[in-house]
Amino acid sequence: MNMKILVVGGGGREHALADALSRSSNVEIYSVMGKENPGIAALSADVYICKETEIDLVAEYAEAHGILYAVVGPEAPLEAGLADALAARGIACIGPRKEAARLETDKEFCRNLMRDHGIEGCPGYAAFHDPEEACRYIDAHDADLAIKPIGLTGGKGVKIMGEHLDREGAKAYIREIGGEVVLEERLIGEEFTLMAFVDGTHLVPMPLVQDHKRAYEGDIGPNTGGMGSYSMEDHSFPFVTDEDKNQAFAIMEQVIAALNAEGLPYVGFLYGQFMNTAGGPKVIEFNARFGDPEAMNLLTLLTSDFGAILGKMASGTLTPADVTFAPKASVCKYLVPEGYPDAPQNGERLTIGDYGGAKLFFANITCEDGVYYTQTSRTLAFVGVGDTLAEAEAQAQAGADAVSGSVRYRRDIGTQAVLERRIAHMREIR
Repeated sequence: MNMKILVVGGGGREHALADALSRSSNVEIYSVMGKENPGIAALSADVYICKETEIDLVAEYAEAHGILYAVVGPEAPLEAGLADALAARGIACIGPRKEAARLETDKEFCRNLMRDHGIEGCPGYAAFHDPEEACRYIDAHDADLAIKPIGLTGGKGVKIMGEHLDREGAKAYIREIGGEVVLEERLIGEEFTLMAFVDGTHLVPMPLVQDHKRAYEGDIGPNTGGMGSYSMEDHSFPFVTDEDKNQAFAIMEQVIAALNAEGLPYVGFLYGQFMNTAGGPKVIEFNARFGDPEAMNLLTLLTSDFGAILGKMASGTLTPADVTFAPKASVCKYLVPEGYPDAPQNGERLTIGDYGGAKLFFANITCEDGVYYTQTSRTLAFVGVGDTLAEAEAQAQAGADAVSGSVRYRRDIGTQAVLERRIAHMREIR
């Protein structure tokens, strides 16, 4: 008898989750999303169009369809307590309960947890709930700071003094968002992401991956939800040493142990975004779910049975032997509407030609009578896989070039030139 697994969410990340489950044995996929993703719908036995944060409706649907496990893609339903609502109906959720999800949804909670439990990698910080207090703090400090809204911002709310804003612009931004902010030391180095499967106690790491938040080539322009990402064939990066990687993983283990000590067991995907500094990895943030676009890279490389992994996570019996990835490089390139992120063109027709061997994932897109149209967020993505980064990048590039219409993408993601800049920067600061 097939396991009925519910995928919650309708973006590129969730298409990757559904695609990985479709390669599993004895799995029947059900899905809930705010608007139909044609890629997820094609893989699903049934689709329920519903806002993912309507947690009672989602939980009722899951119960009515005999769902065994629900796997949650976006952070908003976790913040709303979907895992709690499912648990009340006896349904296991691969995604933490509301209080544990505060690791992502409340930046003040995250930093205080790290501070109170003596976890390494926590930058200097101060939290504020009054805009004028926060502005006075800026006036009293000569150094540039990172300005982070305490709550969720879809990956777009963080502003860096000296990079996005000057001192007066920083204070204006704090007032604009109401003063609920964490102000942190500005970290200098190279970012990398380490994600892990977590069964409540045990963590199994995934390959390192690096996202590109900035809208335009050369890492310029406003932050976005992510324009693309890449991973290397050895599952690490030349600018991250084994010691760096081990330290980052140890920090993640300590965070899960701290949550357990607080009575907040964590089952789900843990995303650790780190800045590799001259003094080792520092925590930029944690997310309580797979990254988007990073999920498309890593789930494409996953060679073990994803449904079986979810079962081991739910039962608290996950081991490293349960998780394997292909020894390949991957490159993901997101196509976004012209004008994204500030003024995206909506409802523009797209034509998808022959994209060769690349893997296609749909995100914020509609399909009417076989014709695709853009929406207001990231449209679709291509993932290339190869024995080398160059091979993977060429495959992703060919996929992106096969699409015509009012969309654009970053051609530099996954290129050797970008990688060399990362290597040279780390060599310089160390």
